[in-house]
Amino acid sequence: MSGISNTFLTDLARFKTFSVARASSWDRTGGNYDALPIEPHATAVLADLEGPGIISHIWFTIGCQDRFYLRKLLLRVYWDDESTPSVESPVGDFFGVGHGRMASYQCLAFNMSTHNEGNIGGGAAMNCWLPMPFRKRALIEIVNDCDVKVNSFYYYIDYQKHPRLDDDLACFHAQWRRENPCQAVDLKGINLTGDDNYVILEATGRGHYVGCNFSIDNLSQGWWGEGDDMIFIDGAQWPPTLHGTGSEDYLAQAWGMQKNAFLFNGMNLWTDPAFNEHGKVTVYRHHILDPIPFERSIRVTIEHGHANDRGDDWSSVAYWYQSEPHQVWAPMPPVEARLPRL
Repeated sequence: MSGISNTFLTDLARFKTFSVARASSWDRTGGNYDALPIEPHATAVLADLEGPGIISHIWFTIGCQDRFYLRKLLLRVYWDDESTPSVESPVGDFFGVGHGRMASYQCLAFNMSTHNEGNIGGGAAMNCWLPMPFRKRALIEIVNDCDVKVNSFYYYIDYQKHPRLDDDLACFHAQWRRENPCQAVDLKGINLTGDDNYVILEATGRGHYVGCNFSIDNLSQGWWGEGDDMIFIDGAQWPPTLHGTGSEDYLAQAWGMQKNAFLFNGMNLWTDPAFNEHGKVTVYRHHILDPIPFERSIRVTIEHGHANDRGDDWSSVAYWYQSEPHQVWAPMPPVEARLPRL
């Protein structure tokens, strides 16, 4: 296949130099209870893997009587014996759907499948296919912040065992944030600093940003968009390195949002038929074909309304790869501060 661009499809035909393995919740007694129970306020280790390796696929489905479990259960991932997690997010948001709800959707990196469309609580299958390299060790945990037991936590964590990893492979990171609500400001319609923007990601080191999802509870009513994305790379001040023209434009749509979930962008959750004016939404933009590299630092922001004139409830998950160590993040908000508004 010499001379053919090396994409994941053309690479599929090449002989592989790795072996495969899996950590899963299969019943060690030989029975059919293929799930891990997790006691209230306990931390469960899903996998403790020896490297070098690359996690290639994660699948979860969960049985829990707490209807808010998608926000109360935290996914934490540690690479190579680091002291702070490189992945920290409520489970539902990590897989791309916010507000503690579930929705069926498909994009290239994630999907969710459920009979409980738009509901808080119930059952869903959740998948992630973003590659996650580790050189010495990968530790994957679930923190149960529910007051009840998680009766059934089913999971697959599929990974590749490699003799060594290339030096140019960076570590995967994901971080959840929330501003509830964003502080509306009066800038007279002029924003020439970006200081009051919603911050999706702030990171130091060398790496590349590969996207985000964000969830908005429309408290102000009316069209929630019109916020420009502003991305500051390697210490850039004003103007930002990348300056957009509106929220739906950053999301690669136009004239508001539409009911679709594409490979790299879209909207996968809405709670009101007039979703551009009322209710809750989750939207996403993944920079898989157009990653945004940084050598020293990156600050990914977006206005909440034009010139930050709206006070809606925003939460987000940023996805990126970078060298370690990563900067220490603010502590994860307590469970009460993570719950969606009703």
